[in-house]
Amino acid sequence: MTDSRPWLRRFHPASPGAPRLVLFPHAGGSASCFHAASAALAPAVDVLAVQYPGRQDRHAEPLVDDLLVLADRLAGVLAAEVAGPVVFFGHSMGASLAFEVARRLGPRVRGLVVSARRAPSAPRAARVHEGGDDALLADVRRLGGTDTRVLEHPQLVRMVLPVLRNDYRAAETYRYLPGPDVSCPVLALVGDRDPKVPEAEARRWAAHTTGEFELKTFPGGHFYVNDHRAAVGELLGERRTRWTGEPLASGQQ
Repeated sequence: MTDSRPWLRRFHPASPGAPRLVLFPHAGGSASCFHAASAALAPAVDVLAVQYPGRQDRHAEPLVDDLLVLADRLAGVLAAEVAGPVVFFGHSMGASLAFEVARRLGPRVRGLVVSARRAPSAPRAARVHEGGDDALLADVRRLGGTDTRVLEHPQLVRMVLPVLRNDYRAAETYRYLPGPDVSCPVLALVGDRDPKVPEAEARRWAAHTTGEFELKTFPGGHFYVNDHRAAVGELLGERRTRWTGEPLASGQQ
């Protein structure tokens, strides 16, 4: 693994000139969530996973509970450190963050894949972050994205609770500020049994791009990606090729 400063992780080397795909984790997630995706797409794609402050090797840094502040910082990092066109993928909270960073970077972003997240202008009434620990953990269990072995270990729960509450606060207090959206194609992905993202709300992403829009629905809940990693990875590779106009290397998908 090589690092691109504190914010970005490159788990696998890429071929020279390979187009870049930047991955934004969900609430409570970290860059390592995308290790398998990186392995599947490299070396044809230069996969960079975002590492948020306050977790794993950045655990000593202050958490950031404002997605717009986080977007400003990440946009600066990507503008300075990542040359050429990029494609973004964000899951859940990461989708909103990817969208906001794409707004800031403009035409350098050639495509945006938003997964398991309501459109920016869709109403958000959830206030789970204001409740007690039991309510927060119950919601995490309901969504199914966290290893149950972690949630059954009191010491590990004490370690992850501050990050979970911070990220829930960031996701739930995010408010879309009207203004220029994005001009790149947007692909929205959603699980057909996602308790947080009805298909109709995911479809509203169409209003936030002047480019083409497409919606794809998978069987599953909020973390449908865990059951469809290969299909989602293939979709990312195909869309990356279409949006950047650069073919995959021989033998890659």
